[in-house]
Amino acid sequence: MKIGFIGLGKMGGNMVKRLLRGGHEVAIWNRSREKTDEIAKDGATPTYSVKDLVAALPSPRKVWVMVPSGDATEAMIDELIPLLGKGDTVIDGGNSNFHDTIRRHEKLAGHGIHFIDAGTSGGVWGLENGYCMMVGGDAAPVKEMEPIFLTLAPKDGYM
Repeated sequence: MKIGFIGLGKMGGNMVKRLLRGGHEVAIWNRSREKTDEIAKDGATPTYSVKDLVAALPSPRKVWVMVPSGDATEAMIDELIPLLGKGDTVIDGGNSNFHDTIRRHEKLAGHGIHFIDAGTSGGVWGLENGYCMMVGGDAAPVKEMEPIFLTLAPKDGYM
């Protein structure tokens, strides 16, 4: 599966590496070009703007947002909305407040965009051990994203 990934901090960068090891194609963007270039050495496709990240993905597009919860997540989702279309999916991997999650789901649904909340923990150890994710969203897009969740989760850890 090909996915876009925004946010390449300690957890995000290692999540991308785990996805690549699992055979997925990953287009990446980070606000610092150096981080993008560093992770691209592992086989990810580097992009240098959110617009270019979205353009690098086949339709229906899937974009994982792994930035700090709150204002940073809100700003990123607002930037993505005009670039995405009906049937695309945004996954929020931060630990957002559930009120924000419900509001974002409704906002994106109004544009025909799916929204999945996947609060993620695992720190830097997740690369080798897998990540714990609390996944929530409409059944069809969650099912479609299962190959990604299975790759990120610990062995036999996805239910």
